[in-house]
Amino acid sequence: MTKENLRPPTDNDAPQTWDERWLPVVYNYWAEICGGFLLLFSLLNLLALLNLTSAGLLRYTTGLARQLLGWGAFVLFLSLGLLGMQMLGRQLRFRRHIPARLIIAVELLFLITLPLTHYVTRATFEQAFAGQAGGLTGWAMAAPLLRFLGPVMTLLFYALLALIAYAILTERTLDDMIRSLVFASGRLKRWSDQLAIDPDEEPLRTVANYVEESRPFTTGAEDDVLLPVLLRPNLTPSQHRPIHPPAPENLPAPSLSSLPPLDILTAGTRQKITPEQIDHNAKIIEQTLTDFGLDGQVVSVRSGPSLTQFGVEPGYIVRMNAQGEIIKSQKVRISQIANLRKDFALALAVPRLRIEAPVPGRGIVGIEVPNEQTSMVRLRDVIESAEFIKLRKPLAIALGENVAGVPIAIDIAKMPHLLIAGTTGSGKSVCMKTLITSLIMRNSPETLRLVMIDPKRVEMLRFNGLPHLYGKAEVEGERIIAVLRWLVAEMERRYAVFAESNARQLSSYNVKAREQGVSPLPHIVVFLDELADLMMQYSAETERVLCRLAQMARATGIHLVVATQRPSTDVVTGLIKANFPARIAFAVSSSMDSRVILDTTGADQLLGNGDMLFLGSDAAVPQRVQGCFVDDDEIDRLV
Repeated sequence: MTKENLRPPTDNDAPQTWDERWLPVVYNYWAEICGGFLLLFSLLNLLALLNLTSAGLLRYTTGLARQLLGWGAFVLFLSLGLLGMQMLGRQLRFRRHIPARLIIAVELLFLITLPLTHYVTRATFEQAFAGQAGGLTGWAMAAPLLRFLGPVMTLLFYALLALIAYAILTERTLDDMIRSLVFASGRLKRWSDQLAIDPDEEPLRTVANYVEESRPFTTGAEDDVLLPVLLRPNLTPSQHRPIHPPAPENLPAPSLSSLPPLDILTAGTRQKITPEQIDHNAKIIEQTLTDFGLDGQVVSVRSGPSLTQFGVEPGYIVRMNAQGEIIKSQKVRISQIANLRKDFALALAVPRLRIEAPVPGRGIVGIEVPNEQTSMVRLRDVIESAEFIKLRKPLAIALGENVAGVPIAIDIAKMPHLLIAGTTGSGKSVCMKTLITSLIMRNSPETLRLVMIDPKRVEMLRFNGLPHLYGKAEVEGERIIAVLRWLVAEMERRYAVFAESNARQLSSYNVKAREQGVSPLPHIVVFLDELADLMMQYSAETERVLCRLAQMARATGIHLVVATQRPSTDVVTGLIKANFPARIAFAVSSSMDSRVILDTTGADQLLGNGDMLFLGSDAAVPQRVQGCFVDDDEIDRLV
């Protein structure tokens, strides 16, 4: 027998008792156990309140709850049951995060409702003690205020508390509520003006009905302002006076006070690439050139929000004889560096890499390497930049930041039309929303009106109710064609008005209109989110109307922004492409699609998520830009 068998037994060898076995289980699942007891307790008390069960303990708890809260006892036990379910949810996988503002707002509304029920029912102290109305809590919160302040001031006090609870619940500020009230008052005024029309007066018809008998540009609601131009049936466009009707809400002249505040937009933060990462990537680029027998040196680095451009200066290929004497020195061709794009991507371990050879205005080859962490470019940061502020144009828009992190702002009036293309998820729709938000932040409804066409029925419906918008965002194919025809009729009407006023374009006409005391005409910007869907259904009509507007509408102040996710030759035809000199290409699936939209490759090498190539109407080569980002909360605050 060994010594190990002769050792005395220890406490570790003793079997575990029942409490030692259950203690870890209780410790790990204490929240679920408490939640189960709490849920059972609340259900039994709710049944007791409904007189479906009666027990000594339940009579005591329900009686105490009724005495304190009255009808609020149901809310108390229901809340306890929800709390128990929330505690059980950790293991049952239906637990949901409840924000603190929601809990505070609901509790405040509950405490407001208790004294209001006491006031409405006129319950006495004895009735409140018996559990009627709001119980003793409702009586204590209502009776002293009614005695010292009176019923009117008491109701105003609780109405103020209810307004505060609503603001906490919806995260709306006082300015947001005031703007909502102003908008509602304007809508009521329009209703009253429509109801006050003299029945003996000759009816008016829209331009779309005057030109042809088609479905008018309406929204399906009789209270919306549908078209800005009205003609009597017995008048021709040349006999119509050059007066533009007032805006739907009779807003004052454009001023900074009538524009949306910048506080509704969210500011962004920048994550810069470290100098160590820059030096590491530069050494890899130079070593890759050396491995393939090329001479080059990184002479400049420009860091942007999503990528860093390394400027490589080509060197010389030197050939020597057996004695070590230089017999030939040849400059490295930029095509040799550009052909190493995939090799650079492999050495730098990045999914995509673009080479700009050469960089316009500089004697270097630009190798654009994606950053490890991409910084989000917020619209507010670009709007507050000096580049956007000094562009004192009414149709200025914030596009994004270039590869050096410099904000880019452009003027739609100079382009004058914009064509956008990119695959699904590349940032095309976000770019459209950014352009719309930029224009709204700088223009009032008297100086800018918008027409939105969204066959996808997804993105632009959020802008319904915007005072700048004619009607609502159109989604039906037949109504979209009617809208485009109306735009052509409006363009021809404006040319007739310009001829009568001896004006060449919109700006000169507005100057003369202000001198004569006539309301000026606003700019009209048309946003079409999906061209491919229209070209599939109404290809001939869509191409004819878009080309006519693109060729002639610039002088009348009508500009087009057209987007498509399929930049093929049957969608972006030669006529459409020729009349849209300014283009934006997001990430596309092939180099052929890139050539269709930009006449060059490069868009197939973009990163997505707002990474774009912008080709201006006066630019020879596209410029790489990281587009601005606008989330849904900012758009909701704007509308």
